[in-house]
Amino acid sequence: MPETPALNSLDIGKTPEQLFAERKQRISDAVLLKQPDRIPMFLYMGYMLAQMGGIKNKDLYDNPAKTRELLVMAANRFQPDMIVGAWHTPKPSEALGDRMTNWPGVGLGPEGSFQFVEKEFMKVEDYDDFLDDPSDWAIRVYTPRVFKNLEGLSMLWPLGMWLYGYYNTLNFAGLTAPPVVAAFEAIQKAVQHTVEWIGQLAASAQELAGSGFPPIPFFNTMAEAPFDFVGDTLRGMRGIFLDMRRNPEKLLEAEEKVSRMQLKYAISNSKILGLPYAFFPLHKGSDGFMSLQQFEKFYWPQLKGMMLKLIENNITPVVFYEGKWDDRLDYLADLPKGKTVGFFQNSDIFKVKKVLGEVMCIIGGMPNSLLINGKPEEIRTYTRKVCEEVGKDGGFIFSTGVMEMYGSKPELVDAWVDAVREFGVYK
Repeated sequence: MPETPALNSLDIGKTPEQLFAERKQRISDAVLLKQPDRIPMFLYMGYMLAQMGGIKNKDLYDNPAKTRELLVMAANRFQPDMIVGAWHTPKPSEALGDRMTNWPGVGLGPEGSFQFVEKEFMKVEDYDDFLDDPSDWAIRVYTPRVFKNLEGLSMLWPLGMWLYGYYNTLNFAGLTAPPVVAAFEAIQKAVQHTVEWIGQLAASAQELAGSGFPPIPFFNTMAEAPFDFVGDTLRGMRGIFLDMRRNPEKLLEAEEKVSRMQLKYAISNSKILGLPYAFFPLHKGSDGFMSLQQFEKFYWPQLKGMMLKLIENNITPVVFYEGKWDDRLDYLADLPKGKTVGFFQNSDIFKVKKVLGEVMCIIGGMPNSLLINGKPEEIRTYTRKVCEEVGKDGGFIFSTGVMEMYGSKPELVDAWVDAVREFGVYK
C-alpha cells in the first residue's frame, strides 16, 4: 500500500485543508439531496484493514497504533470522501463478561469477525415486570443475565427506593456485598476501556483530518426500530415472532415503551454531541421476515413515528435497510423529503432510486460480491451504470451494500474508485 496520497487528477495541487472542506461539503450536499461536484464515496473497511496489513483481525484491537496506520494508508490509497475501520472494541465486553457478543480473540479465534449472539434474555413471563418498571427490571434482572460479571446487581434493592432520600442510605450496607462490589469494579474497568477507545478514535480522526478526510458524523447516536429493539436484545427472534401471535398487545406496549426511551436518549445524546444524526440498523423488517400485514401493525408505524419525532427535533435518521426492502419502498416514500438517509444492503438500487430518489439520500450500490470475486472490467461497467442512473441529480453516496469490506480484493477496490472518479463527475 502506498504511504503517500495517490490523488486523482481532480485533486492534484489541493491542500489537505481544501480536500477536507470539499469532501465534507460533498457529503453534506448529498445528504440534503443536492448535486455536489461529484458522487461522494464512503468506505467501511472493517476487517479488510487486517487483510491488507497482513495481520490477524484480533490485532486490529490489540494494536490501535497499527490499526490507525493501516486506516490512514487505506484512505490515502483509495481516496474516499469518508472512511472508517473496524467496529468498536471488545475490551468493554470482555470486562463485563458479555454473553451477547463474540469478537476475534474473545469467544472466537483470532481471525473471527464480530458476532451478535441473539438469545431470549427476557422471558415471556417478564413482560409485566418490564412494563411496570423497565429501569428497575433492566438493572436488577436483565443486566445480570446478559453480563456474567454483573450478576451481583441482582442483589440490589428495588431502584425506586432511591426516592426515599436520606432513609435510602440505610440500605447502603448492601453495596458492600462482594458480588455487588465486583459488579461495580467490572463497570469501572469497562468505562476505562471505553475512554481508551474514544481516545483512539480521536487520534484516528486527527490523522485522517491531517490527510484531508473528514470524520463520519452518522454513527455516534444509535437507535433501533422498536420491534428490533425488543427482538434483538430482549425476546430473541423466536420469542418475538411467537409474541406477534400469542402476546400481541404486550408486544405493542413494550414497543411503545422502548420507543419513548430511545427517543429521549437519541434527542439528548445528539444535542450533547452536537451531531444531528441518529443511526438505525434495521434487522427484522425486510422482505421475507414478516408479512406486509404484520409489518403494518408491528414494525413500520413505530419506526416511522420515531423517525418523525427525531426530524421534529432537527435530527436526521440515517437508516440501514438491512436485507432486501424492494416490497416496502412505497412505505419509505411517505417520509419527509430530504430529512432521512437510507443505506441499502441488498435492495435493487435502481428501483430504490426510482421510488426514493426525490425522498432521501441513498447510500450503497456496490455489491460486496463484486469486490471479492468480480473482474475489473465488470466492476467498471457496473459502476458506470450506477453513476449514470442512481447518481443522477445527486442525493447519492456510493458505498458497499454491507458495512464490512473483509474479503474485498484491493485491486478491485482500486478499479471501483477509479471508475467513480471517471463516471461520477457532474457536468
